[in-house]
Amino acid sequence: MIVEILRHKKNEDKSYVQKFEYQYDDEKQTVATMLNNLNLIDDLKDIDGNPADKIAFKQSCLQKKCGACAMLINGKPGLACARRLADYGDHIRLEPLKKFPLVEDLIVDRGIMSENLKMMEVYLKGEALVNEKRNELSYEASRCLQCGCCLEVCPNYMANNGFTGMAGAMPLSRIINELNKSDLKEVSKTYNRYVYEGCGKSLACVDICPAGIKIEDLLVNSNAIAIWKRYIKD
Repeated sequence: MIVEILRHKKNEDKSYVQKFEYQYDDEKQTVATMLNNLNLIDDLKDIDGNPADKIAFKQSCLQKKCGACAMLINGKPGLACARRLADYGDHIRLEPLKKFPLVEDLIVDRGIMSENLKMMEVYLKGEALVNEKRNELSYEASRCLQCGCCLEVCPNYMANNGFTGMAGAMPLSRIINELNKSDLKEVSKTYNRYVYEGCGKSLACVDICPAGIKIEDLLVNSNAIAIWKRYIKD
């Protein structure tokens, strides 16, 4: 396999493409495993025999649970630990996500997602409302990995444009689902300003979500509660 990586050294302006030749036998081997194996080579060289620096990328659980290894794989955002090399034939191209500040190689700074959650105050300020009819929706919302893949494909999301994308909408939808009606006023305003008004309903995020979250169902529920003032599960 030819592995093509868009590389960028920290604190430098220019990016460059570097190609590697890689052999593997296990059809279940993932992109993350391949990157780790390349980095285990002491004298790593590219396809032209030139010395190559270790490839910078983020990883943590390698179990599709944390979202740390999100990157562009043949032009589409995904988790390196979830994508199998065998699905890409004899050529694969890896690039960093493009809607976040570039740090180094395949690493980007996704801190804006955390800052957005703080800004929207996405946390319970009192006891959560326990309602068995809405438990399934609350659980579904809690599965968001904060990986940023949804923001990468969203035509409406741009950094600091006031719309937080589904990375903000999913945690907020869980909070909305667990509040009493009397506590919903401020949260509903937040949802309207940072989610509802910015979402163009293209739903590009639905198919790209690595966790397979039922985003459309959660949006319908959150819109019903925060915008139309009714609980659809009651």
